[in-house]
Amino acid sequence: MSRHPVPDPVGPGEESVWDYPRPPRLERVDGRVTIELGGEVILATDDVVRVLETSHPPTYYVPEADFVPGALTPAAGSSFCEFKGAARYFDVHGGGGVTRERVAWCYPDPTPGFRELLGRVAVYAGPMDRCILNGVEVEPQPGGFYGGWVTPGIRGPFKGGPGSLGW
Repeated sequence: MSRHPVPDPVGPGEESVWDYPRPPRLERVDGRVTIELGGEVILATDDVVRVLETSHPPTYYVPEADFVPGALTPAAGSSFCEFKGAARYFDVHGGGGVTRERVAWCYPDPTPGFRELLGRVAVYAGPMDRCILNGVEVEPQPGGFYGGWVTPGIRGPFKGGPGSLGW
């Protein structure tokens, strides 16, 4: 891809990630998120917010308290987002003893514009059995660094794939 990607065409009812703002915007979602791991539902909630940022599919945040007990355990390491602040990570545990390491994160002290993320967790879709938004299984954002969820009606191209580092 070029250093200046050309946005995909957008039809009625669709969103282009190139219309999302930078710095990012946080918004409530009218919908349901279900996450499955190890053949079990580890989260089902209607309390959902998403973060929208230029070139990224939305990242969905759900209440930490809505995960089944024991599904999240603190993991080593941290990272920093210039907009949201310092992140900490979780290992995610599902049925049959399945564990995925460092595949969820939160912001324990989010910056003022992102205070609604306090007590919320985002999960990488790829390592889960399934992440479902409003009855539709999501696709993970390309690459292994970003945590966006690709759903029908979200148009790219998306940051994270080959050639997108300089976007």
